[in-house]
Amino acid sequence: MRIGIVIFAHGSAIESANESVRLASQQFASSGCFTLVESAFLELGQPDLSVAVSRLVDGGARRVIVVPYFLTLGKHLQRDLPRLVSEVAAQHPGLAIEVTPPLDGHPGLVSILLERARLASAQETQ
Repeated sequence: MRIGIVIFAHGSAIESANESVRLASQQFASSGCFTLVESAFLELGQPDLSVAVSRLVDGGARRVIVVPYFLTLGKHLQRDLPRLVSEVAAQHPGLAIEVTPPLDGHPGLVSILLERARLASAQETQ
């Protein structure tokens, strides 16, 4: 079964922030683990979830995994994303869609925070 991945972000009025998400999605796709990868935005960015999923289905995806580009499980992931997934599922009968947890709690996140703090503290002492 072909799997499509959606990197789902909030979206920003600052287009460079949206472009950063698109770049992360491209790098994710370049890893070679998944070939069908799209970015999607809740608001203030394009494409939205419906368009991204349609692109994946057009590319042959029969299962879609939505990976939230969110740190925590806030109202958008608890309220808005389930509603959007339900709407998209109704547009694509037979398509399996699931959502992963947000980034919060992942052990790699602490490593990233430590790296940022170490880099900043090293710069201060120079």
